[in-house]
Amino acid sequence: MSIYLIMIIFFVLSFMVSMQLKAKFARYSRIMLPRGLSGKEVAELMLHNHGIYDVRVTSVPGELTDHYNPVNKTVNLSPDVYHGRSIAAAAVAAHECGHAIQHAQSYAFLQMRSALVPIVSVASRWVQWVLLAGIILLQSMPSILLIGVAMLGITTLFSFITLPVEMDASRRALAWLNSSGLTFGDSSIYARDALKWAALTYVVAALGSLATLLYYIGLLNSNDD
Repeated sequence: MSIYLIMIIFFVLSFMVSMQLKAKFARYSRIMLPRGLSGKEVAELMLHNHGIYDVRVTSVPGELTDHYNPVNKTVNLSPDVYHGRSIAAAAVAAHECGHAIQHAQSYAFLQMRSALVPIVSVASRWVQWVLLAGIILLQSMPSILLIGVAMLGITTLFSFITLPVEMDASRRALAWLNSSGLTFGDSSIYARDALKWAALTYVVAALGSLATLLYYIGLLNSNDD
């Protein structure tokens, strides 16, 4: 029952943070950026101000689907951010450009995360099934659960490495928005608040993954006793 309780707790936390994040972005999407630039224009200006000219800014479908792709060097913005001229659009666009700057400057945690992506993509696809098999066969083949714990450990490590990557990108974004004069006073506070709630989604995900990992480690240890 413990694992179900953990899942319920972090599902509720994740849902609450997600709802608050959407509410914040809906609010700040109605507040226009003082200089009226679109998300695309903000992104291009930030990249060029940092001497980056080989990264394209593109629009991708969906809501909150914004991301930086280091493989093809593209800052991908959702339509509301790409075309939007609000505080929220500027904050998100600048945050994703923060990742492009990390890439250009060989930011250590981004390099670590990128190196783990191929392993994590495989581990995350199979970890639930391996853990399930490990529980069923715990008495006869505990090594299966051990493999599952190792896979879960990799995905948990990835979640925690993601935290400094995301927080640093937000730090870079907010510093540039202020120094460039695009945000000031209340608009600066709003941009910071929006990115704070975006970061909290990663914090909750990482803590949830750690709690699940500790549960399975405890299960494995109890079987050895």
